[in-house]
Amino acid sequence: MREKYFYDAFLRHFPYDPTPCQDRLLQTLAAFLTSDDGDILVVNGYAGTGKTTAVASVVAALRELSLTSVLLAPTGRSAKVLSLYAGHAASTIHKHIYRQKSFDGGFGQFSLSPNKARNTLFVVDEVSLIGIAASEGSAFGSGDLLADLVSFVRSGTDCRLVLLGDAAQLPPVGLDASPALSPEYMRVFGGVQFVELTTVVRQAADSGILQNATHLRSLLPVGPSDALGLRCFPDVVRIGGGELLETLSDAYGKYGEDEVMVLCRSNKRAGRYNLGIRAQVLYREEQLTRGDKLMVVRNHYLEGLEGTDYIANGDIGTLVWIRHFEERYGLHFADACIAFPDYGNQEVEMKVLLDTLLSDAPSLSPAQSQALYEGVSADYAHIRGKRKRYEAVRSDPFYSALQIKYAHAITAHKAQGGQWQCVFIDNPFWMEERTDDDVKWLYTALTRAVERVYLVNFKDGLFA
Repeated sequence: MREKYFYDAFLRHFPYDPTPCQDRLLQTLAAFLTSDDGDILVVNGYAGTGKTTAVASVVAALRELSLTSVLLAPTGRSAKVLSLYAGHAASTIHKHIYRQKSFDGGFGQFSLSPNKARNTLFVVDEVSLIGIAASEGSAFGSGDLLADLVSFVRSGTDCRLVLLGDAAQLPPVGLDASPALSPEYMRVFGGVQFVELTTVVRQAADSGILQNATHLRSLLPVGPSDALGLRCFPDVVRIGGGELLETLSDAYGKYGEDEVMVLCRSNKRAGRYNLGIRAQVLYREEQLTRGDKLMVVRNHYLEGLEGTDYIANGDIGTLVWIRHFEERYGLHFADACIAFPDYGNQEVEMKVLLDTLLSDAPSLSPAQSQALYEGVSADYAHIRGKRKRYEAVRSDPFYSALQIKYAHAITAHKAQGGQWQCVFIDNPFWMEERTDDDVKWLYTALTRAVERVYLVNFKDGLFA
């Protein structure tokens, strides 16, 4: 029987004795790949239930059976994490399913690529991040990433799609729940099956990070109370503000700057942390210094990195050098070289916009963006023809400058899909009453950490 043949192959590649949940997932995957009951499988798994381990065993087994699988994730960092777990190359969804088409008014537009794959399993991780409605004027496809992904996979020959995620994590901005993990939403596509993993694996049973995460998730169905019932463990440590600088310094020494992250509820709090870390932990006096961690805060659609058509909002890089500071159009610019670790540490040289570094807003404000556009357009007023003028504006180094923020501290929304060895979580709970969004925020922040979490300035009432 073909289904059992696949199931046995999955078990051979599984590194542990599977939990009942994992075993049910492997059986479901075997049936999914060998029957005509549907072409989409949604896997909703709690943190620490081993869903990625299970899928890695499936990918390895398919490779042994000379069957093709494609691994995708919403962000460059989440694709890197998936690739490390699965031992198989992974790329971003955007890079794989979209291609640049002729310019619309001179600005970068991406249409859905043809799917030439045959008999291929597409596995997408961190699908809680996938939205269904982009901002007006989206440069990618229909603007509905989830629908575009499904359309792309189904346009191939006998292709199937597995969506992996955790419904307890923060949904896309502006939504109450993650559409890709919602049975009510996904059933609209037809041919969709669902499986859930709820049992934390034995290998993670001693993790205080996952015990706290599991407890927080249990609060969601009944609604959170004022007392969250957090608990401290060797890997979950509560510290006050007076201990922060020394503890951060020790963490940088132990794990390295790339593996330590401070997570905050707002851009304003992240900005304050970034200033403090640079001045009092890293002792950096200049506005930007070699080694600074920087986060891209707006998609950059011009070619910059080998193997991708754009640098994505949320990508984190390290400053290599910066020079030629100047002011134009009421804004501040410089020439810089940035290395992106999630793209093999490739270095990209480009003009950067400095006004976003410590802004409380996520990126340049609409008024600033409009002023920049009008200023650059005026420089090309001599060009006849609207299309040619737009193309000149689009390729102008000031108009296309990379918008960046310091990234020693970021928001938990920006951290989704990534993981770090050590995570500091700034207390987000200043209001007395908790909400589901509060619990999801903390759950998401906790599960970004691999080895150690520090809870900074958390009040007594939040602990059991």
